[in-house]
Amino acid sequence: MDHFALGVEYDGHVFHGFQVQKDRLTVQSALESALSQVANHPVKLVTAGRTDAGVHATAQVVSFSTEANRGLDAWVRGINSLTPDAISIIWVRKVDDEFSARFTALSRRYLYVWHRSDVESALVRNLVTHTTKNLDVDSMESAVKFLLGEQDFSSFRASGCQSRTAQRRVIDARVHRFADSVVLDICANAFLQHMVRNIAGSLFEVGVGNKLPEWIQSLLNLRDRKRAAATASPKGLYLVQVRYPERYKIPDSRLPIVLQGADF
Repeated sequence: MDHFALGVEYDGHVFHGFQVQKDRLTVQSALESALSQVANHPVKLVTAGRTDAGVHATAQVVSFSTEANRGLDAWVRGINSLTPDAISIIWVRKVDDEFSARFTALSRRYLYVWHRSDVESALVRNLVTHTTKNLDVDSMESAVKFLLGEQDFSSFRASGCQSRTAQRRVIDARVHRFADSVVLDICANAFLQHMVRNIAGSLFEVGVGNKLPEWIQSLLNLRDRKRAAATASPKGLYLVQVRYPERYKIPDSRLPIVLQGADF
């Protein structure tokens, strides 16, 4: 039995999320169908993160085991020929039987992109969250510092989140301006369901001046999802990096096409 890790890029607006759902197209169902055809036997995936419907990835990582004897290039070519155009396999690595895309991961990094323009772009409407408002990056940068460290993120978890605990450790959180876009850049050991989108929704309120940066700290203290802002659109969210122990040589982060040229 051989074990592999795959790097996957996808345009999330085409899919009903990552996880398999009955009678709906998801990233996992498309990948498992393609993999099973290439391997010539049923294949089940383990994923680093179950992204929501509409959420994108430039560096999703999945792992699988197979009895099939295929070269690395054959896996890439074969899967890419059998999946929808909205999915691309970027790389493949052979790994040991201890590797799990989910449980071996050290951290996940997401970017959330707001694009400011008077009129919503027809070209990137599904790849960014449009706003006509000017966002105060300095205030947003001050606000995200309250997220750092290990703490209870109950105010930013989905009501249907099934995680046993709301404790998560945010390793880094920053806000960048790039051209006409403002970007939330956040890395944590793991994320709760809708956590980044809920943080983005509340951070937007700070950016437009409706709330002070310290409001984020008060929300953390309250541990009450109802006190935070509405969940932000999935369109602006990207999974851009999953870190693993160095011995696995998993490729680094990849910026989405809408941020090409940025240096963060």
